[in-house]
Amino acid sequence: MHAHHSVSRSRQRGLSFIGVIFVGVFAVAAFAIGGQSVPIFLEHHSIGKAAAKAAKEGTTVPEIRASFDRAGAIDDISSISGKDLEITKRGDKIIVSYKYSREIALAGPAYLVYRFEDSTK
Repeated sequence: MHAHHSVSRSRQRGLSFIGVIFVGVFAVAAFAIGGQSVPIFLEHHSIGKAAAKAAKEGTTVPEIRASFDRAGAIDDISSISGKDLEITKRGDKIIVSYKYSREIALAGPAYLVYRFEDSTK
């Protein structure tokens, strides 16, 4: 009876060790993906600010694109440029819309793709 008890304890210890390894691998993967995702979301925030600023400053399509490109040079925006913006007018208000995607290579042919689509209000 005593031998059976120690066998089940060692089996439990083995399972918990495998569990710890699994959780550790998962945590490392999550931190790696998160670490690569943070700059993408920071850039998305910068793009939104640059688009809003360009919509306020510019009155013509070329002015708005140039304003966005100036802000993009300062904030190191590389995902899109002024030529990628869709510029429309709603009443007397200029609306700047944009759409782009960024990807993170995971392993082999697997990628995590972020797709962003937004417009100024």
